[in-house]
Parts: sequence; structure tokens; C-alpha cells
Amino acid sequence: MKPKHLTTRRMTPTRRDVLRIGGGIALSAPFVSRAWASTTEINMLAWYGHGEPDMVGAFEEANNVKFVPKYYAGGDNMLALIAQSPPGTYDIILSDAEFVQQLNAAGYIEELNAADYPLDDMLHEDFTKFPGHWADDKLYSMMVRGGHLGVSYNTTAASAEEAASYDVFWKESLKGKAGHFDWHLPTLGMMSLKNGNGAGLWDLDDAAWQSVQDTTLSLRPQVGGFFDYGGTFNGLKNGEMLAMCGIGDWITGVLERDGAPVASTIPKEGGIQFTESYSIGKDSEKADICTKFIQYMLSPEGQVKSAQMLAYPGFCITKAGRAMLQEVDPAEAKRSHQIEGMANDPIALINEGRIHYRDIPQQQSLEDWNDFWSEYKNA
Repeated sequence: MKPKHLTTRRMTPTRRDVLRIGGGIALSAPFVSRAWASTTEINMLAWYGHGEPDMVGAFEEANNVKFVPKYYAGGDNMLALIAQSPPGTYDIILSDAEFVQQLNAAGYIEELNAADYPLDDMLHEDFTKFPGHWADDKLYSMMVRGGHLGVSYNTTAASAEEAASYDVFWKESLKGKAGHFDWHLPTLGMMSLKNGNGAGLWDLDDAAWQSVQDTTLSLRPQVGGFFDYGGTFNGLKNGEMLAMCGIGDWITGVLERDGAPVASTIPKEGGIQFTESYSIGKDSEKADICTKFIQYMLSPEGQVKSAQMLAYPGFCITKAGRAMLQEVDPAEAKRSHQIEGMANDPIALINEGRIHYRDIPQQQSLEDWNDFWSEYKNA
């Protein structure tokens, strides 16, 4: 069942009009009724929201397909679901970028043809050959969106100045009101940044890793709970939680658009970029239509849909996508700082060295981090 906030939100005229604007992979060509043809089902593995009508409905109608999504939260869960499924179960897989190497090493995904995608239209040079997406000069996953993680807070409980540092999570008045999104990578990455590890936040020797654990454990008395997506959203919405560690605008943005007194900011210690990418599942018989869908998500129309996504917003990663967002939904472009010259423009933050791409531990295993996370939750 979809959360209530996703079923009652009314779509704006701008959203309905976007597909009438030219550019990219147009869906405005005449649609020939294919009632005589059976609908092709596309099995999707993704974070919640990516297989919902606001994201795939127009593509389904234009191509006589139906997405059948299986949702997960956290790359560890995604890998486990694939490992437990027969080969060919999933046609298209949305993964966090840092897990693409594991998908490729395990033989779960197909090679992509780089010429199929608008790499010359990327907003940042890093996006053209994103870390881990390529192996031996071959492309295996295509970046389609991203977002930044930092300090997320209730604006009535902390000031913007206080939220400019991860120290705000230790604020006395937030005791019992600070929550966690229940996945180890975002929070432990933030604790590593708080400790001053900067660009080396994922590459920790034994002493630095122990220090990150100590810093994290010191926050435990402040913590009022560990939440999945729905719990994180509702905790901030109803004021049960006044700050949340491990998230960013991908959750507070939905609430902010609805008028809630919440915000996310990139603190002085730096922030983390989550990056979402599509791969085609190994042995899928629907690679051609999956390629067409990835192309659609990278078209200006698809990029605007991604920025406006009802489940959680994300940043455009193409120049044409950002330009269309500014044209058809200037309010969202401004709210999310996706305008050149704004102080928190996502691309400017990357160029200033304040954003670090989310990764997996370099000197520990994912199991090490997950084991500590379990100990921390039970402390």
C-alpha cells in the first residue's frame, strides 16, 4: 500500500504539461492503439517510487509495457534479493552507484552500449565516467539521478547556523528526538566526515575506523529511533523526530514542498552524494525496451519527472534536463538550488569539494560496518 502522502498529493499542471515540451526522447508522437497486442511486463528492482505511475506511466502507455516493481531499501538488501532469485528475474535494476561493482563482479548485469546515452550532455565531467560504472572501458550501469545527504532538521528546533555542522545532532534539546535512517552507510559516512576525514571518509585505517565507531556511539543517547523510509518521513512530519541523521532533501524535500518546517543542508564538514543508476539484468529478454526506458529517463522529460518524483526528489544530471526543469517548474528548481549561481547549486558544491560520492568501506568489509550498526542499534 502506498503511503497516504503519495496517494493524496495532487499533480500540478506543470507536471501534466511537461510531456508536450520538445527535446529528448519524445513521447508526444501519435500513439497507435495496440489493444490486440499483449502488454510486455518489465520486472524492475528499485528503491520505492521508481515504478510508480508518475515515473513510468507515460512510458508504459507509449510502449505498451507494464513495470512490475520490487522495492528495497539499502544496497545490501538489493544484492541479497538478486542473489536469492533465479537468473533473469529482474530486467532492469536501479542501484546505488557504489554497488555497481558488486553487481558486475557477480555477473548480475549486462554490458551497456555507451553510444546509446547522452554522455556529452552530463552536467559534470565526473558523471560521464562515473566511478565503478565502467570496467575495462566498458559501461555496465548508467547514472540517471542523484541527491545530497547532510543535516536534516526541523527548522523550529534548530537554526540554520546550528545545522551548519553535524554537531547539531548532539544538541541537548534534541535528546530523544534525533533519529536515524536505518542503513549504516549514510550515517557512518557522516560520522567519518564529522571526524575530519574529508575525501578519505570511506578509506579508514583501524584507528580511524575505531574513532568513527566511538563518535557514533556517543550519539546514541540522543537517538529516538531507527526508521525505514515511511518511518523517517512520518517522524519528521509529525514532529516525533526533530532531526534525522543519514538522509537529505530526498525526504525533507517532499515535506518541504507540502509546507512542513523542515530542511536539509550541507554542513561545513561536507556532505555525501547518493547516485542512482540503471543496469539491465543479466539474461533479460527485454534489453531493448529497457535501453529505451533508460534513454527516456535521461531525456529532458525524464529528468524533470525525476526531479519532481512524488516518492522523493532528485537532482537532474543532464544540461537539457536542468534547463527544462527551470522552464517548466521554476519553483522546484529554486527550492532544490538547481540553478547556476545559487550558493547551494549541487554542481557548485561538487566543484568546491564539499560533496563526496557515497562509496563502500575500503579497508573494512560491508559486513564489518553492518555488524557495528547492529551493535549500535542495540547499545
